[in-house]
Amino acid sequence: MQTAPKKVINGWAMYDWANSAYNLVITSTIFPAYYVGITTVANDSGTDDHTVKFFGREFVNTALMDYALSIVFIIVAFSSPILSSIADYRRNKKVYLRWFSLMGSAACVGLFFFTPQRIELGIILFSIAALGYWASLVFYNSYLPDIAAPEDQDRVSAKGFALGYIGSVLLQIICFIIILKPGLFGLDETDKTIGARISFLLVGIWWFGFAQFTLRVMPLSSRQERKSKKHVLVNGFHELQLVWNQLKEMKVLRKFLLSFFLYSMGVQTVMLVAAGFGKKEIFPHPDDEPKLLVTIILIQLVAVLGALGLSRLSKRIGNLWVLILCVCIWIGICIAGYYVQTQTEFYILACFVGLVMGGIQSMSRSTYSKLLPETQDTTSFFSFYDVTEKVAIVIGIFTFGYLEELTGSMRNSIVALGTFFVLGLLALIYTKKVYDRHHETLHH
Repeated sequence: MQTAPKKVINGWAMYDWANSAYNLVITSTIFPAYYVGITTVANDSGTDDHTVKFFGREFVNTALMDYALSIVFIIVAFSSPILSSIADYRRNKKVYLRWFSLMGSAACVGLFFFTPQRIELGIILFSIAALGYWASLVFYNSYLPDIAAPEDQDRVSAKGFALGYIGSVLLQIICFIIILKPGLFGLDETDKTIGARISFLLVGIWWFGFAQFTLRVMPLSSRQERKSKKHVLVNGFHELQLVWNQLKEMKVLRKFLLSFFLYSMGVQTVMLVAAGFGKKEIFPHPDDEPKLLVTIILIQLVAVLGALGLSRLSKRIGNLWVLILCVCIWIGICIAGYYVQTQTEFYILACFVGLVMGGIQSMSRSTYSKLLPETQDTTSFFSFYDVTEKVAIVIGIFTFGYLEELTGSMRNSIVALGTFFVLGLLALIYTKKVYDRHHETLHH
């Protein structure tokens, strides 16, 4: 196949620009800080009370967020194979991309009304936004083999991630200025919640607005072809069964999915807990918070270079070798993370995290895309990729949180992440051997 015109490639990559603002502002920085701030109460004894009531039941505030995210990931993991197989059968993945992006962005807009008196509303909208984000990625990612030839998929995938990191940092900086200097924008400076709530509103508008560039150029099958399909749910399951039967016969793809599952438990967990680790272990004082936020922006900017640089490196040494290199660096990061003490050491570690964070995500997506057979069922195949990632996230977050509660230190939880990466490395090396044997057989 030929790579799609530049207009289509740029339009596809713009969805990364559109939705990555959610991932940075809502998942990683402003929302967690705002939520913990409004749900933490100082006691007379001088200690802080971190419990929060949700429909009458008490939870630790951060645990409630983790539970909400875990439920979302489980819903996505179980529903995306069904939705994606239906989308392949009806040839209408663009419809699902539109609806899930609308759901997520509308929930972010709704978070403007999340005040200390409306905890239930905040958690519910936070969960809906997460569902919209993660579910839309299944359909977005599945366009990659449709619009890019195998030799261009690394470059196109990296372009998406790079645009995502740049766009999210740009909006993050705007949000920081609004939070720190609300008076510049005519906002009530006595309302300490207004800056964060405006940020959530901006994320929703940004996500919805820039997603229109993607939705305008992505292909959609003719109305006649979509209407000709009947019994869509039954046939959706049938489509999924066909993909599963194909996967069982594709040893290299199955081995890669196992590798991806193992190292994703580490990668995705680090991305979700990095801000919390920095806050608790390195920047515990309120005056240090701007330094932590600057560190997170630094990670995003370095990730742009990582995604683009490792994409170029893959042309020289191959995708699997690049992934093996990335996982080796992740193992080093886990070892260093266990011992890191000073802010300077944390800044250096953050640069290495950024370098491999963008690269490993971009290369994983394009490697999986390259290993797919010639098929129209790209969404169904990518749903297996997505389910693998979501189940890995649930296990990774649960393990990290459980070990922190058990041992009283996030540093001990890092050891578990290192274990996931070591297992992922061994699985990748085995995948490389299987891949090499497969290609030798084909040449002979």
